[in-house]
Amino acid sequence: MDNLTFRYSVLLVEGLQITPQSSKLTFIFLLIAYVFVMVSNIWILIQISIEKRLHQPMHILFCHLPVSDIMGTTVFIPRLLKDLLTDPSERYITYVECVFQAFFTHLYGTTSNTILMSHCRSFITNHFCDNASLFKLSCENTVINNVYGLSFTVVLLTSSLGWVLLTYIRIAIVSIKTCSTHLTVYIIMQICGFVPIFLHRFPEYAEGRKFGSVMFHVIPPGLNPIIYGLQSKVIRQRMLNLCQKKVNSS
Repeated sequence: MDNLTFRYSVLLVEGLQITPQSSKLTFIFLLIAYVFVMVSNIWILIQISIEKRLHQPMHILFCHLPVSDIMGTTVFIPRLLKDLLTDPSERYITYVECVFQAFFTHLYGTTSNTILMSHCRSFITNHFCDNASLFKLSCENTVINNVYGLSFTVVLLTSSLGWVLLTYIRIAIVSIKTCSTHLTVYIIMQICGFVPIFLHRFPEYAEGRKFGSVMFHVIPPGLNPIIYGLQSKVIRQRMLNLCQKKVNSS
């Protein structure tokens, strides 16, 4: 059993199935998105740290979101950028690195459930390591994992969405503007997160699954600093002051 479990310590990642020309455009787009996500979220953290008026419990959310977005994007995008510049036959990743990426990907996606099992395959049928990719390495029948994973995802997302909708229906009477922007970002995040998990059960939609997972790690982290940062009067005022200083100095 030990020999079977550690038979393959190096895995081959399938990567995105796109043309060389598309790879360059995809690389540029993801690089710009990654830089924007990092700069905007780090900027929000810096503003909260140096502005004493933001040192209040209500702004803890503003700290949690950037930290989570930075973690989720960093564990995913740099590796994908590297694979885009690597020949498909050379996109190797160690099993330890794969589990590490899967853990933090699911931690970012509000779950840290990682299935540990024996594996006898050496090919990751995805463009990054996640929970479903790991249990597909198993020699055993994974039907129960598929059923459990999909059921857990449905229960988690529907219950979360249900509570959020219930909460915001009550709040909407007082603050419809804040609700609409938050719900828009939240629904986008839920859709982008559910699509790749659901499509993992249908191999024929592999490219749609990959596109959905890329959007999950790009769109919410990019929108959060804009939506939540600019809604804070203090942060918005500091940004306007910075812009005004630059205009005056020029």
